[in-house]
Amino acid sequence: MDVNESSGIRQIKKFDKDIQFGKQWEVFVDELFSGAKKCEVKTERDQWSRTGNIFVEFECNGAPSGIASTTADIWHINLVLNNGLEAYIGFPTNKLRELIARKDPRKVKGGDGYRARGFLISIKSLLG
Repeated sequence: MDVNESSGIRQIKKFDKDIQFGKQWEVFVDELFSGAKKCEVKTERDQWSRTGNIFVEFECNGAPSGIASTTADIWHINLVLNNGLEAYIGFPTNKLRELIARKDPRKVKGGDGYRARGFLISIKSLLG
């Protein structure tokens, strides 16, 4: 909105607060894509669209892995369907760990050769 189109000072102040808020998150996204933030990237293929669940690995071959061992700032999940990206979800890694602890999802085997163990958790429960 152009300042000249404003109907009052309150509207201008709200715009100023909104633009500052927006810029803060633009910087955050820029840091993600520039490599300033460390990101763990996982990809869920097809099955998530039928079940509504994702697999968050915590162990592989008996050793801590995935969410249990990452030092990444952000945990990013690509949701792929028929080899195309449908959506992606990102969490601050510490917040995802807190969500998992609070929701206590089922632990299942998965991954290549079922060598991994992880949490089976609904996408909806993570977002709501």
